[in-house]
Amino acid sequence: MEPSFWHQKWEKNEIAFHEREANQLLVQYFDRLSLEEGSRVFLPLCGKTLDIHWMLSNGYRVAGAELSKIAIQQLFKELGMEPTLSKAGEVDHYSAENIDIFVGDIFALSRKTLGPVDAIYDRAALVALPEETRRRYTAHLREITENAPQLLICYEYDQNLAAGPPFSISNEEVERHYKDRYGLNPLISINVPGGLRGKVPAQENVWWLKKL
Repeated sequence: MEPSFWHQKWEKNEIAFHEREANQLLVQYFDRLSLEEGSRVFLPLCGKTLDIHWMLSNGYRVAGAELSKIAIQQLFKELGMEPTLSKAGEVDHYSAENIDIFVGDIFALSRKTLGPVDAIYDRAALVALPEETRRRYTAHLREITENAPQLLICYEYDQNLAAGPPFSISNEEVERHYKDRYGLNPLISINVPGGLRGKVPAQENVWWLKKL
């Protein structure tokens, strides 16, 4: 998936993937991470998700990575914040109280630039990447976060019936990426109402990845 694909989505406002409220699976299962107030949570490929609003309002600090500058400009506008913009290596760093967003190629984001995180929330990253990129992504994510515990939300469906994104992520694939560094705990698997895009039967799977 070329970066131009996502840039065009945001430029054309083709963002059906953007939910209009905080994700209910996040709200229901976030406490499994057992985080204290003030803990810092990393959201890879975050867009302008309202999950960020929910985390900030519940006393957590947020770090995010996103390719689209448009998405992040809209995020801060909707948060009512005026970010400070600086350069951090090959990425742009937008910061305000309790929030740091790094705009650019996530593979250019280093552990040093990101800084310490207490947990990862991945609802939109793994499912957004084609298969040939996912192994590289998961290895990079583990490296820059030092294997921080993770709440992971995936879709699973017959990839022959629809092209991603979001891509189908099987339970076996989650295990291939993460079983060597985490205890894998499946929390719930639910049917997507009406199917993916209203036509393809799909399940949404929630995982708690506990650091070994």
